[in-house]
Amino acid sequence: MSLKPPEMLPTPRLLLRKPRLTDAQAVFEEYARDPVATRYLLFRTHKDVGQTDEFLRARLVNWGGGEELMWGITVKPDDRIVGMIACRFNGHRVDIGYVIARRLWGSGYMSEAVLAVADWVLAQRGIHRVWAVCDTTNTASARVMEKAGMKREGVLKRWLVHPNISDEPRDCFVYSRVRGDT
Repeated sequence: MSLKPPEMLPTPRLLLRKPRLTDAQAVFEEYARDPVATRYLLFRTHKDVGQTDEFLRARLVNWGGGEELMWGITVKPDDRIVGMIACRFNGHRVDIGYVIARRLWGSGYMSEAVLAVADWVLAQRGIHRVWAVCDTTNTASARVMEKAGMKREGVLKRWLVHPNISDEPRDCFVYSRVRGDT
């Protein structure tokens, strides 16, 4: 898929922007080292900023390659990254994943970011579905997706391994927004 992703996606309260290597310290401090914020993520909680730097380097290699995009989440007018949101392209469908600093939970920021990315994704030619999963015990993430207009489709049994919880695959809810749905 050839697409020119925006390096910035503004929302009323946020600026989603392409991360920079200089963001590693902020990412590490805001959420990557926090075992509560990373509990349901697909990577282990970072032990040092070097891991966060490696993570950012890998994501930036993928930027604009047509497979994965990741934006840092900043709260206006600050430029400090307090979370991330990513989307991975697979034909006509795109899945998203996200995290935000625990100190900002309950602020509505994550739903605002998910809505902005989902709107942008569904505006792209040839994309008809944006979807995401969350552990069935992660009720906060389920609520984020619902507030962003996504609909729960069901449960995927033993779908993902969340290494900060267990090495066994866990059940996940699947949510989506489909082009043309109201």
